[in-house]
Amino acid sequence: MKQYSAKDFEKSLVIFTDGSSLGNPGPGGYGCVIVFQQLDEVIELGGNKTKTTNNEMELSAVIAGLSHSVFNTADVEIFTDSSYVINGITKWVYGWEKNGWQTLAKQEVANKSLWQNLISLVREREVHSKALAKINWNYIPGHVGVIGNERCDEIATSFAAGKPVSLVRGKLSTYGRDVLNFTIDETLQQEKSEKRAKSNAKAHSYLSLVDSVAMRHTTWAECEARVKGKKAKFKKSISAEDEKNILQEWGVKDFI
Repeated sequence: MKQYSAKDFEKSLVIFTDGSSLGNPGPGGYGCVIVFQQLDEVIELGGNKTKTTNNEMELSAVIAGLSHSVFNTADVEIFTDSSYVINGITKWVYGWEKNGWQTLAKQEVANKSLWQNLISLVREREVHSKALAKINWNYIPGHVGVIGNERCDEIATSFAAGKPVSLVRGKLSTYGRDVLNFTIDETLQQEKSEKRAKSNAKAHSYLSLVDSVAMRHTTWAECEARVKGKKAKFKKSISAEDEKNILQEWGVKDFI
């Protein structure tokens, strides 16, 4: 990720966004932190939906940020960990419009109304604004300690889980979070890389835990069939040693 600092955005409106869903679909929430140094201002936004997807919440977060800032004519820097949002608004949306909001497979674009809302907000700012304000779309990795992203994640996951969250609207100088510090926590980044490598590794087995009973499965389909619709845990293992570690994590001695 490119290294940024607060000085880079002294005259810009900075918007951090994130979305979360507990299940896909499932209950979800979004979080947004808006920062405008020129007014020493920070505003937090958030919301939820009882049945949604992660992508819908990611889009909702960006829309909330731009909608709230519609009368601010400064250039905008949006920071999101959603490649779906960035690719959609910078590439895919033009083809969707041309094709009548249908995919190449002749199906309606997912989250069509949200995409239409977002492209309208972007054009209002970039085309109709007298200042011809720009919007820059910046990818920022999630869960690596970047303060703005972490706060948005906290807001989004709290709303998704139905937990109370106090949203701030006040002075940036008294916010209490160094929100324009983009430093990445290298330990968290390493843990994320290892988790991704494990996710991409060939499966040794799939493990499920239902009613405190663990089972080993040779295919994901078998595992999914056992846990679907139940209060359960499940994981992919990549070795016999990994199986043992997962059982220990679950507090189970062995498989049935």
